[in-house]
Amino acid sequence: MKVMVLVKATPETEAGVMPTQEEIAAMGAFNEELVKAGIMLAGEGLKPTSHAARVRFAADGRSVIDGPFAETRELVAGFWLWQVRSLDEAIEWLKRAPFTPSSGSAVEVEIRPFFEAEDFGAAFTPELQAQEQRLREQIERNN
Repeated sequence: MKVMVLVKATPETEAGVMPTQEEIAAMGAFNEELVKAGIMLAGEGLKPTSHAARVRFAADGRSVIDGPFAETRELVAGFWLWQVRSLDEAIEWLKRAPFTPSSGSAVEVEIRPFFEAEDFGAAFTPELQAQEQRLREQIERNN
């Protein structure tokens, strides 16, 4: 099962407060555990939304909205991609993450499973599956 682990933004991350050397070292050690266990596929931190833009698609066209964005609790500050056996396994790994929330704020992290091919049923025809496989192979070659 592949999951995306979404680290929600806090007022501090949105203000651009960078982690301390100790926090970076602790997260690096945790990431090393994930990699050695074969769990971590990717992971990155994201800049605050003051560096971001959104594109809105509506019936009357497309529009661009520049950051920053107001609702901190709905924003993402970073992510991991993990390969795990189950959602329970992902939860157990996440509980070990070295987050150190500052006073007055909490860190929320969401775990969301990816769709698997069988989730799409008959709509995901053999032809569409072959196209998907070709795209994945091309992405791999591009990296």
